[in-house]
Amino acid sequence: MKIIDLSVTISEKIKEPMATKIDYEDHKNGAKKIGAMLFGGMTDCFVNDNGPAGETLTVTSHCGTHVDAPYHYYPTCEGKPSRTIDEMPLEWFFQDGVVLDFTDKPDGYMFEPEDLIEKLAAINYTLKPMDIVLIRCDADKRIHDDDFVKIHVGASAKATHWLIDQGIKVMGTDGWGWDIPLHIQAADYKANPRPGVIWQAHYVGIEKEYCQIEKLANLDLLPPFGFKVACFPAKIEKASAGWTRAVAILED
Repeated sequence: MKIIDLSVTISEKIKEPMATKIDYEDHKNGAKKIGAMLFGGMTDCFVNDNGPAGETLTVTSHCGTHVDAPYHYYPTCEGKPSRTIDEMPLEWFFQDGVVLDFTDKPDGYMFEPEDLIEKLAAINYTLKPMDIVLIRCDADKRIHDDDFVKIHVGASAKATHWLIDQGIKVMGTDGWGWDIPLHIQAADYKANPRPGVIWQAHYVGIEKEYCQIEKLANLDLLPPFGFKVACFPAKIEKASAGWTRAVAILED
């Protein structure tokens, strides 16, 4: 069995609007803090004054590689209260994976159902219900670049509907978001304000339930299909998303 990491590292170095902050506490400081907190004020009871190291993170549930829950897209889904990440079925997150390579398309390209059909034909694969579909554009290779949020392809509403209609519950991208980059959406809306421009793929979740994975990594190391994806989200109470250590599992 071979396991390939499909996750980016949670880091302050990722260039995105919702920045992560990590405060690191070394072993000496850990001895003082943890000793005082847990051992009745004692700080001299540790080996060579080395207590436990630790970190305090200030993050959103959408930092790093994460799974968006239906609740992220809209308060309701299919006419009912949208499910939060702690309510999603675990079976969704351990399924056969499929990689569709969009590295031939420019940054900001919006793919449609016709593109998905063409990419599937190119790898001679027919989707089956519950497959996890991963969109590769290699944005993870530039995750520390200042323009990271601008350099991915994105799904249209029609493409997202089409995937769900094939029985897909979980879909993902190595880009910052599932939709096309925000600056393109904003420019389009400003030029011609109208519904269906801002987060059109996300808002498919109003009508149909699905989850999306954002900020994946290393999709270039995978075959087009023939592997399992494990992407169980962190169980955060009533949250719109959960971090995941997504991996691909290949049998030798």
